Amino acid sequence: MRGTARNARRKVAIAVAVALGLLVAACGGHTQTPAQASASAAASASVNAARLASELKITPSNGSSDVNPSAGITVTATSGKVTKVTVTSSGGTSASGAVSGTLAAGDKTWHSTWALGVAQSYTVTATGTGSGGQPVTTTSTFRTLSPAQTFSTEIYEGSDQTYGVGMPIMLIFSQPITNRAAVERSLELTTSTPVIGSWYWDDSEHLDFRPRDYWPADTTVSFDGHLDGVEGAQGVYGNADLTQSFSIGSSIIAVASTTTHKTQIYINGKLAYNWPISTGRSTLPTPDGSYVSVEKANPVRMIGGGAPGSAGYYNELVNYAVRFTFSGDYYHSAPWSVVDQGTTNVSHGCVNLPPEDAVTYYNLSIPGNPITVTASVAAGKWDDGWTEWFLTWSQYLKGSALGLAVEAGPQGSTFVSPGTLPADTATAPLGTSAAGNYYTGTANIS
Repeated sequence: MRGTARNARRKVAIAVAVALGLLVAACGGHTQTPAQASASAAASASVNAARLASELKITPSNGSSDVNPSAGITVTATSGKVTKVTVTSSGGTSASGAVSGTLAAGDKTWHSTWALGVAQSYTVTATGTGSGGQPVTTTSTFRTLSPAQTFSTEIYEGSDQTYGVGMPIMLIFSQPITNRAAVERSLELTTSTPVIGSWYWDDSEHLDFRPRDYWPADTTVSFDGHLDGVEGAQGVYGNADLTQSFSIGSSIIAVASTTTHKTQIYINGKLAYNWPISTGRSTLPTPDGSYVSVEKANPVRMIGGGAPGSAGYYNELVNYAVRFTFSGDYYHSAPWSVVDQGTTNVSHGCVNLPPEDAVTYYNLSIPGNPITVTASVAAGKWDDGWTEWFLTWSQYLKGSALGLAVEAGPQGSTFVSPGTLPADTATAPLGTSAAGNYYTGTANIS
């Protein structure tokens, strides 16, 4: 009996010892080394970072190539908010200098303002907050496409040059533009004095800007064409931005009547001169219309009147000539017609001036000074000169692909609905051009 009891106790003790051993072994299986603990924490942090990063999405995504630059960059917070976005390009340009953007939707989204450049690499770093308010940072590096076709853009206005109050801004594109609205939206004006105006497509390669009324005198203008990366036609992208700054000078406005045989010269809103003139004879009438001066030269060789040797043929050097049509109409000195100036129209289509008066006007003249011819029997022709002022404001607006007006000022420009603009109080001939001014005999505003 004792032996049996003793053996039973031993078996129980062994069983307990085995059980304890197993327990110790089991506990020992969950003990981590410091390296294992660090790796586990890193993995957990990585998962958490990935989760947070997913709450801040950048488009284009990291690693993207052949990205359409016209789409720009978008950052979206799926749960929290976007707080800051910085962008660097392959050229090392920071967002503050090249890629600006705007927060919207309660700081849920950020989108770049202008198109991206073609054939460029960009790195976007976005910071924000996650669903729990934790700080979130994510990045994306991508490259825009290298287009097979591009377009370039030229501006007529010269750097730091001065122009008259009627001067249009004139852009010329190297390729036909079909996506005209996108091109218009890429254009920005900054003016020292507030200005209302509109863009007007003369054709697929020519785009002009004209104020609603003549430019305010002594205005400085900065043009910024954010055209790099804009898709102007299918598969055709702008290859560079375009910037230019110029000035508007004093208001110098000429109005010539073919019936009163007088021209008035207004300087900064006041009548300064009232000179006798002779305009085109009945067979070569000076055309009606509100033009602007194109160029001047002293002298200019003028050839016309028929074939050489014919009765009307002429080939003369003419002094102090200011041109206002491409077909050859000028304000110029005409000592040979002084006897007719003020009474009779005898010219070949130009506005003849007394020599001393021609010198005065020549010295005042710069490109863009308004010149209006009234009461003629001949209608002006569109694009025979810079004829933007042939059109009324409502007609000019119809040339915009957006159908919107532009409000420009010291802080830049915005597109606005024409219906939201203040009433126009400008009157012809000093503030703006008259309606119907290029139709025969309909705009005698002298």
